Amino acid sequence: MSAVQFNLLPDIKLKYVQAQRTKNKVVSLSILISAVALGIFLLLLAYTGAVQRKQLSDADKNIAAKTTELKAIPEIEKVLTVQNQLQTLSTLHADKHVTSRVFDYLSQVTPAQVSLSRLSLDFATNVMMVEGSANSQASVNQFIDTLKFTKYKVGEAGQEGTAFPSVIESSFSIVPPNVSYSLTVSFDPELFIGSQGAPTLQVPSRITTHSSLDALFEGAPR
Repeated sequence: MSAVQFNLLPDIKLKYVQAQRTKNKVVSLSILISAVALGIFLLLLAYTGAVQRKQLSDADKNIAAKTTELKAIPEIEKVLTVQNQLQTLSTLHADKHVTSRVFDYLSQVTPAQVSLSRLSLDFATNVMMVEGSANSQASVNQFIDTLKFTKYKVGEAGQEGTAFPSVIESSFSIVPPNVSYSLTVSFDPELFIGSQGAPTLQVPSRITTHSSLDALFEGAPR
């Protein structure tokens, strides 16, 4: 014969017991989560206080060692600091060549009968190539002589120098009614330095070179 069980607890008591069980489960779960969170917090605190502090200390030592190593390099500040870089750029800008001055120079030394067709400047060798045409070889010779004997001065108290120390006629041809020429002219680099005022040319008003003297004595009695 099977046993028969009777639920003698009222419904309200049964619901209370179920609520207590649910409460106990929630409290237990909350305690477990809080314990896990506390453990994670303690691990992070230990990591921050010990591991990261050691890493920062090692990084500071490495920075100090590298800084000392860099400071031992001569004039390293001139390379690394932005201020010195800007100062270097300003110096480079001031010392760059002012190529536009060449047009003013040539306008002063070129005779009226001589024209220019091609011009090139080489600041590595301080050489200027000039090509053009003239009405005669005598005009070309006058141009050459004027270049050779032209002086320059920077400012009123500046020292006088030769503007074009060497002038060589590298080619010459007759194309009636004119003649064509090509000159290789060396120039003083001071003429184009931008950190100073533009030099003043002292162009001779009368040429007394060998070419001019030869022309004067062509008709003289021997």
